[in-house]
Amino acid sequence: MNDLPGLITTATIWAYWIGVGVMIVRVKRHSRKIAILTPVQPLERFMGAIFLPIVALWVALPYLAQTYARAPWALPDFAVQSTAYGVCRWAAAIVAVFCLVATARCWARMGKDWRMAVAVGEKTNLITDGPFRRIRHPIYAFSILLMICTAIVVPTAPMLAVAAAHIVWMNLKARNEERHLLRTQGDDYAGYMQRTGRFLPRRS
Repeated sequence: MNDLPGLITTATIWAYWIGVGVMIVRVKRHSRKIAILTPVQPLERFMGAIFLPIVALWVALPYLAQTYARAPWALPDFAVQSTAYGVCRWAAAIVAVFCLVATARCWARMGKDWRMAVAVGEKTNLITDGPFRRIRHPIYAFSILLMICTAIVVPTAPMLAVAAAHIVWMNLKARNEERHLLRTQGDDYAGYMQRTGRFLPRRS
């Protein structure tokens, strides 16, 4: 296992999900009544059931690609033999680390207001500064970018399928949260939507 871009990316993904675990514990310590792993909204529960295998495969496939030389999830020859693609893999691994650091900054800004699911029946603060000043869902944006980096470092058919499913899921999740926040935050969130982009800054 001497594939450094693969090792860096695998470690980054594992650190990312450990960070999610830390955030769950942090929020639960603030209030045990907050539903994080058991969403109140039926749609969120359904989406959560779909997301669990996506996360499991995301965590496992980069490791398996380095461990097994001959398997459906093994790295293709061009990924390890092509110098040009090797440069792309290194660049993707570096960007992946940036995504982790940027996401940690978002987590720190959200603090006790961080949630994995829409906060039905809860009063939460609308955060519009820092990483959220120009993008409504920076955590999701960095998650998508981290997934794209993973697919570049591990360009296998299973990983590409997981990446596609993840990106679709993130878009559906963001849209569902926006509908909820429009209902609960009203004009404040509507105005925020007008001046920000979902995953990328809105053009002036």
